[in-house]
Amino acid sequence: MTDRDERPVAGDDPAPTPFAPAAPGEVTVYRDASLIDGTGAPVRRAMAVVTDGATITKVVPDAGLGASDLDGAEVVDLAGAFLLPGLIDTHQHLSTPPNRRRAEDTMRRQLYGGVTAIREMAGDLRQMADLERAALIGEIPGPDVHNAALMAGQSFFDDPRTWQVTQGTIPGTAPWMQAVGEDTDLVTAVARARGTGAVAIKVYADLGASLIARITAEAHRQGMRVWAHGAVFPALPGDVVAAGVDVVSHVHMLAYELSGVRPDTYRGQRAHLPQVYRRFLDAPVDAIDGLLGEMRRRGTVLDATASVVGRIPLSPPGAAEMAHDVVRRLIDRARHVGVEICAGTDYETPPDDPYPSLHDELDHLVHAMGMPPREVVRAATLGGAAALGQRATTGSVEAGKLANLVVVAADPYEDIGHLRRVITTVKRGRRHDRADYDLPRAGAVEEGTRA
Repeated sequence: MTDRDERPVAGDDPAPTPFAPAAPGEVTVYRDASLIDGTGAPVRRAMAVVTDGATITKVVPDAGLGASDLDGAEVVDLAGAFLLPGLIDTHQHLSTPPNRRRAEDTMRRQLYGGVTAIREMAGDLRQMADLERAALIGEIPGPDVHNAALMAGQSFFDDPRTWQVTQGTIPGTAPWMQAVGEDTDLVTAVARARGTGAVAIKVYADLGASLIARITAEAHRQGMRVWAHGAVFPALPGDVVAAGVDVVSHVHMLAYELSGVRPDTYRGQRAHLPQVYRRFLDAPVDAIDGLLGEMRRRGTVLDATASVVGRIPLSPPGAAEMAHDVVRRLIDRARHVGVEICAGTDYETPPDDPYPSLHDELDHLVHAMGMPPREVVRAATLGGAAALGQRATTGSVEAGKLANLVVVAADPYEDIGHLRRVITTVKRGRRHDRADYDLPRAGAVEEGTRA
């Protein structure tokens, strides 16, 4: 110990890391690109995108560039390549259970795989707050992280996952994972959640319709988003949507709206799923359109997680096939009605896979769910931004938005698998070339339990 003041002085700032956002005045011109802007519009050929620091400043035909655009700028020739918004995975669990090494490896793979933002759908926000900061300022490579703090009924908190993510405290009492009831002071509860750095409340399990509505109203009053499962039990999908939540996850849960089944708790749902699926498939195909129409009217985003049903163990024989048919019909009807769909995964691929799980989910949406690649690209870009509440700042290639981009070698509208042919990812104006990505050692990333 000394009396010397060790605080940094002007001129002592460390050099920026290789992953830091580009600084204002660092101008890059991406020339002669085939542009997919994220809105669902057709490909525009021979386009130029100009970025200054972390922001897109101009999107114009390449022939429209002037000398002033090129003066002092770094020029990147993208002839033959396709430029689109950075991808957004709207359902991740990087901290359930918390494992810093695994989370950093996963985030690195996401970024170099074209993913520039994720929703962390509850976990240990002590770890995630630091990872969010580290990725934002460039200490580590990774997407921007948008964290949710969880609220559920007291009966949920004997779930072992709640113990994993609240070590050192008591499940249900941590500000990032709170038990709530009719007598809870929701003003304080939401404020405690905000104090973790979370941007949203995840309404999860064992809550009634009136309480979900009260939580949602208070969260919105305090400037937070509200994200929920498609059914929270005993609250059904119609209750969740009517409460005003911003995003509902797990499209298969919407089938409960037509089932006549209302489990008392989250744990009770799986026993009923084959019955729920059968009743849904026996109903007229448009019977769910009233619920979906209300979602469209309210602007409720659907985080489909379409492939997750394939990882839910079901019996009797044939139940898995029913689940697939239910999800496909629900997605078809959501598209028909005009509900905004985003692309979430709720899992991660094994450590020896060179690309993150979002690419598998996008393949599944096209090849198993029948969504056109153009719609799937929108779900993974502008749809994801809608789920984050960030459409004004990201999700499409437009002047004034963040310079979050991915460049691929071939047209993903022709084959969604071409999104795996990443040349470079641009996050907040900084390029991260795929060639620089070194695959983590096998076993460095372990699959964790999801919440």
